[in-house]
Amino acid sequence: MDLTPDQRYSRHTSLEQIGELGQQKLRDAHILVVGLGGLGSPAALYLAAAGVGKLTFADFDTVEISNLQRQIAHNTHRVGQLKTESARTACLDINPDCEINTVDYAMEEEELNALVPQCNVVLDCSDNFPTRFAVNAACVKHRIPLVSGAAIRFDGQISVYDSRQSHAPCYRCLHNEASGAIDTCAQAGILGPVVGMVGCVQAIEAIKLLCGIGDSLAGRLVLFDGLTMEWNEIQLKRNPNCGVCS
Repeated sequence: MDLTPDQRYSRHTSLEQIGELGQQKLRDAHILVVGLGGLGSPAALYLAAAGVGKLTFADFDTVEISNLQRQIAHNTHRVGQLKTESARTACLDINPDCEINTVDYAMEEEELNALVPQCNVVLDCSDNFPTRFAVNAACVKHRIPLVSGAAIRFDGQISVYDSRQSHAPCYRCLHNEASGAIDTCAQAGILGPVVGMVGCVQAIEAIKLLCGIGDSLAGRLVLFDGLTMEWNEIQLKRNPNCGVCS
């Protein structure tokens, strides 16, 4: 069944804060999603469903059976496929009007600096500090808002780093090279719905940024505890000695 844009996005356009103008902003936007695992899966699906006109998926990994407990963009039939291609298939099944490009390798600094300025928002859904640092540096350099998420065990965290705002912190203001190694989901475990919640919040923050509505999480770090169902917020300040944004 063919759906007209009016039908597909009617629940958006009926929202006073979005309307036809906001939906057009989504249609004109380009978002880069780095990492199509537990965080990137729900974020990508909701952004495609929301009508974001162009999405670029970056991930070099392939789908494994152990991913399926939480990485909902993938399924049993696509085990062995590149995660970018699997997520592209899932998103186009929801909304074939999206343009979805894929990057199936780890991007170097030069490539990030070529791609990031073409985007309106970047979502960091990766699981390691080198990637997070590289993506943050490119976003700061080109003044592109970065929506960052992370999750392990029963805990999640989300923030927005918006270098367009004066005195706004960047990801490196919170973390530095001394942060050291971090546990992986394979090592420490992860409750599947936790990454789903974090990824969904990342999608919400991206839509808010694109439509210019609400208050973004810029300067705020939200922490989620799945065992107690508590949400806590920490105010973030710019580090005057930050090697990236100071």
